[in-house]
Amino acid sequence: MSKAKSIRIASYNIHKCVGTDGHFDPGRILAVLEELDADVLALQEADLRFGDRKGLLNLEAVHDRLGLIPARLEGAQKNHGWRGNVVLVREAIVDKTHQLVLPGVEPRGAVVVDLVAKEMPIRVIATHFGLLRHSRARQVDEVLRAAEHQTRRCVLLMGDLNEWRTGRRSALAGLEPIFGPVEKFMPSYPSKFPLLALDRILCSPRHLLHDIEVHVSKLARVASDHLPIKGRLHVEHEVRA
Repeated sequence: MSKAKSIRIASYNIHKCVGTDGHFDPGRILAVLEELDADVLALQEADLRFGDRKGLLNLEAVHDRLGLIPARLEGAQKNHGWRGNVVLVREAIVDKTHQLVLPGVEPRGAVVVDLVAKEMPIRVIATHFGLLRHSRARQVDEVLRAAEHQTRRCVLLMGDLNEWRTGRRSALAGLEPIFGPVEKFMPSYPSKFPLLALDRILCSPRHLLHDIEVHVSKLARVASDHLPIKGRLHVEHEVRA
């Protein structure tokens, strides 16, 4: 597939910029983002969880080196996004954004961004699901509501979905009517020796999504406890009839 006819996409849980060596180093995360070279990028754990919840990356450096800017959210102050989730875009027009509060024991959320990239309308749902299975099942329902009735936009669901089970035991099975099969994904966690496919990129319509893979590099193995996942979105200006 030619580069001109696709949009590079990626998702990355940056673990608050703390690497597998225990060191806080936003510069390493920035270098991995440079390796990814994504046009649309979803990050998780990009803000502090408590206190002033400030963002942990230098967004000026992200823009200068990568040409990426965050999709601005209502009420954002020192934080980059919403409950750690942020969407970064390059050469895209952001039409609107809103935040979802996801149900569950832990404070979890999702960022919904309607944008146009390479003249293609897209809804991005960027999220980080909870650690408890029954919470994830309820969070799936909220995501489905955000994905419904999108007849002129493709829908990208990207993030750390925190599910390693397959088949009927998987809380993600409820996504399949809209996003298709959820089981065929590669392990991305832990980054040094990946065993679990926690990180996902799903798309509706499914045929627009291509070349999904885990990004493996020497730097990515140490910069966070997750490896990034990346792929390409085929550009279609008319998504559905």
